[in-house]
Amino acid sequence: MPFASLGLSPAIAHAARESGFLTPTPIQSAAIPAILKGGDVLASAQTGSGKTAAFVLPLLHQLLTTPATMPRRVRALVLVPTRELAAQVGETLRALCEFIDTPVKTVIAFGGISINPQMLRLRGGADIVVATPGRLLDLLDHNALSLSDVSTLVLDEADRLLDLGFADELNRIIALLPAHKQNLFFSATFPAQVEALAQTMLQQPARIELPSQQANAALIEQRAIEVDSNKRTALLKHLVQQHRWPQVLVFVATKNAAENLADKLYRAGLNATPFHGELSQGRREQVLADFKAARWQIVIATDVAARGIDIAQLPAVVNYDLPRSPVDYVHRIGRTGRAGETGVAISFISAATEAHFRLIENRQQRRVPRERIDGFEPLETAAPAATLTDPDGTGGIKGKRKSKKDKLREAAARDGEQS
Repeated sequence: MPFASLGLSPAIAHAARESGFLTPTPIQSAAIPAILKGGDVLASAQTGSGKTAAFVLPLLHQLLTTPATMPRRVRALVLVPTRELAAQVGETLRALCEFIDTPVKTVIAFGGISINPQMLRLRGGADIVVATPGRLLDLLDHNALSLSDVSTLVLDEADRLLDLGFADELNRIIALLPAHKQNLFFSATFPAQVEALAQTMLQQPARIELPSQQANAALIEQRAIEVDSNKRTALLKHLVQQHRWPQVLVFVATKNAAENLADKLYRAGLNATPFHGELSQGRREQVLADFKAARWQIVIATDVAARGIDIAQLPAVVNYDLPRSPVDYVHRIGRTGRAGETGVAISFISAATEAHFRLIENRQQRRVPRERIDGFEPLETAAPAATLTDPDGTGGIKGKRKSKKDKLREAAARDGEQS
């Protein structure tokens, strides 16, 4: 099925073809016609399903086919949870705009770097802004742009936007947007926070829930290997060497774990580097570029930094540390098995984390058989099961200690009760 058959203009269909989008994916086939009708859309879009093009292509179509009342006023706003995802959306836009005769000005804005170049870029206005919520608010505080003419709002990875604590920022931004606009929510999962926001913002949305998670899961071989915590590094080296993976993405829980594990692997002769939120933006971009070019074999990443990592034909993902939530698990394993390719997602399970992994299995309604590798059989025994609370499917997997953000939220709640 060609893109033109979905209702896109010949110019946009041509740009899609020239940019390498040969045939629409299921999410693109379902979402593009729904978006072009002009109504709100709530779409379940698994990572690797082609969801970025699913909203970018109709956004460009609308810009080119609907005359602007005010030139260079922001007409489309895309909000994303991380810098990497902002860069990924921007890269898709730039690739498509190379094959469009009408100039479309896109500004990508995120924190971690100086705001001045982004403010300069916004001089003279923009057609599309792709931004993280915090940096967008900074730009608004500097009067660098106006949102009064936005006709389409996209929340990309809406579940992660809310899970990462952007609810207050989103509310501030939404209050500055026109009441009448098209709202497009794309989310890999629909936790309670996303459903609640959708009910308050969306008007009779077209709801698109494709069996993409099940389809992608068939392309991703999920494995769970039982191993003691102190043997995980040796097991990881063994697996890399045994399978001869040209590239592998390894997830850990903290910045220190990323640094330490990358250092151990590098000293053991493996080409490994860390990737986390405290690296400079320039360093993060360089690591991603080198990983895509296969100059790094192993990247050790945290969840905060890993949003938007899109490596073609990545053969393997390893959960060295289990993710905080089942939602994070879906996003992690979705880094492999993308665009019709196959991949493997391996989780290291210790006696202490077995209960956590069972919670993940329950959420995805799938049992992953436990394995043991010769020479790495676990000796630890499981401690008495602790009570797990996970009312909305977004927490309870990072360990017994509460996170700093959890503590701050509890303190704020207590203050509110006392006032």
